[in-house]
Amino acid sequence: MDEQRVRGGGPPRSWRHGPQWRTGWDGRRGQERTVRWPWRSTVLFTVFVLIGSNAAAHIQEGDRTAPDGFARVLLVLGSGLLLWRTRYPVAVVFGTAAAAMVYLGAGYTYGPVFLTVAVACFSAVVAGHRRAAWSALGMLWAGHVLVAHWLYRWLPASRDPSASWAQEIVIATWVVAIVAVSELARTKREQWVRDRAERAQAARRRADEERLRIARELHDVLAHSISVINVQAGVGLALLDTDPEQARTALTTIKTASKEALGEVRQVLDTLRAPGAAPRAPAPGLDRLPELVEQAAGAGLTVAVEGRPPRLAPGTDLAAFRIVQEALTNVVRHSGSRHARVRLDHEDTALRLRIDDDGPATGADVGGSGNGLAGMRERAAALGGTIEAGPRPDGGFEVLAVLPLKLKEDR
Repeated sequence: MDEQRVRGGGPPRSWRHGPQWRTGWDGRRGQERTVRWPWRSTVLFTVFVLIGSNAAAHIQEGDRTAPDGFARVLLVLGSGLLLWRTRYPVAVVFGTAAAAMVYLGAGYTYGPVFLTVAVACFSAVVAGHRRAAWSALGMLWAGHVLVAHWLYRWLPASRDPSASWAQEIVIATWVVAIVAVSELARTKREQWVRDRAERAQAARRRADEERLRIARELHDVLAHSISVINVQAGVGLALLDTDPEQARTALTTIKTASKEALGEVRQVLDTLRAPGAAPRAPAPGLDRLPELVEQAAGAGLTVAVEGRPPRLAPGTDLAAFRIVQEALTNVVRHSGSRHARVRLDHEDTALRLRIDDDGPATGADVGGSGNGLAGMRERAAALGGTIEAGPRPDGGFEVLAVLPLKLKEDR
């Protein structure tokens, strides 16, 4: 560990002074990102506007004033403002509209001068400044109407006549089209942002569900196996001197339980190392109920099983097995009874699992009060089932699980 971190002096020196970190305007340190300016597109727009305006001057020769030095300054100014369109969209849209208004008011030829206003408007609307973009376009159109129908008498060129209202309708149509395209782009962008956020949220939800599933698996495997190991270790220690053979049997049980636990833990960890890969061993199900009974017997618990399970879908089969396993583990850990019962009943739509003992509880946390019962409830809820757990009137403890019955398809 870095010496400065041990002393509590903040992040390592390489983190504080390296080129990859900086403090932002909001006071938070974040990874430095290269600021990208739209140089290429701005240069292309400027060249296109200048060339297009010169070409328009030849077409409109005699009707409007050809661009001179002042006109080119206005064109370069309006196009150059687009360099800041992503940082200051409001100022840019009003600046380009003002440059275009002065250009048209001076009597220069019509041309691609409106392109800079359209690009600035598009950037402002997409950035969320809709009213500013609309106001700038409205200002430009109102200014053009004012110049073309009233102020043209006092503005160059002297021979410039009053514009027709048909021309104003065409310009208004272009303004509406620019706004419509900008609004459409804004809507698409917001929809894309929402979809991206929903996908990220769904991914986080899947990750949380997978983490809970793995936590449940590890808890169920380790809690059951360690409970058996704990009981047998106590037996072995108690009988080590008086009954070495029984102590040997206890140690054998410990070895078997630990080996099985390690195998199941490895299987869970393999799914973490290779997500999406098929497990190497099949998931446990109620067909392994006899093994569970034998393990419980090794911990000194006699289990009577009533009923036979139907053929279940893998998810339901695993959940049923884990619920029985956790319930029996709770009996071993929290009950003074050495007898437990497991009853399986199934109807057309549901599987009922009842696990109970005769008690009494050996501690305040009868039946377990932590992750075990929570894990059982989560497993049942994930399948649309229910779990009821609580003390019986006669002093024992009962767990009742009702799981929707999804029969395994015959192949």
